[in-house]
Amino acid sequence: MTAPQAREAAPTAPPLTWLYVPGDRPETVAKALGCGADVVIVDLEDAVAPDRKAYARAATAELLADPATASPDAVPVHVRVHGEEDIRALAGLPGLSGLRLPKITHAVSVHHVAAVAPGVPLYPLLESALAVEHAYSIATAHHDVRGIALGEADLRADLGVREDSGLDFARSRLVVAARAAALPPPAQSVFPDVRDLDGLWTSCVRGRGLGLLGRAAIHPRQVEVIGRAFRPTAREVEEAEEIIAASTVDAGALALPDGRFVDAAVVASARRTLAIAGRA
Repeated sequence: MTAPQAREAAPTAPPLTWLYVPGDRPETVAKALGCGADVVIVDLEDAVAPDRKAYARAATAELLADPATASPDAVPVHVRVHGEEDIRALAGLPGLSGLRLPKITHAVSVHHVAAVAPGVPLYPLLESALAVEHAYSIATAHHDVRGIALGEADLRADLGVREDSGLDFARSRLVVAARAAALPPPAQSVFPDVRDLDGLWTSCVRGRGLGLLGRAAIHPRQVEVIGRAFRPTAREVEEAEEIIAASTVDAGALALPDGRFVDAAVVASARRTLAIAGRA
């Protein structure tokens, strides 16, 4: 197991929008790559009917073998896999930027995938009470784990939760586990009503308040709302710049003219705010 501290890095602009697209609809995948999402996730699991999975795998392999997909300027493509056959078929392809691993409950499952697909960034999805209880061990299972996230539809069913607020504990638990493992903050799970953009906005604001960063989308119309909700406001950017400017004058703890106290932790938060704002 790699020590979590080894994964600490200077703040960089993180992805905020992750768009799911069914893997058996290559023409839709092609459109998704141009819709402005930071990452496109080709789904070979829930979005694909059983009799279409072989076709979806082949179409995705063709996409990931295309040199254009592997270009440094291309939108990163992740794949949510259905099983080991998908992993083995896709792991060596140049356009693959990450594997989304559904229904992970134990670290040993991550070890197995890492052995089959060495060097591929892994993103376990925690979709049950047991998985949430094992969040930290999953997050630190292997150095190829680059992030963790909840699968809230399955988790909601597992817990018997009816109200959205019933998932707040699990969301916070994931935020803490990711931070303890020196991973990026988890992205929020999908908002299922693609027509309710006001509801999406409100939900994103709530998620941001819990420490989540960015969100998965299931329709291109959700992408702009998610990006706007998770980017810092103009006032937040201004305050962060003031803190950074003050810290360059005095490296110790200090108070700004308006009474705000500034120390190393506040400066680190300000740098993260500016890094996120850099995506606007």
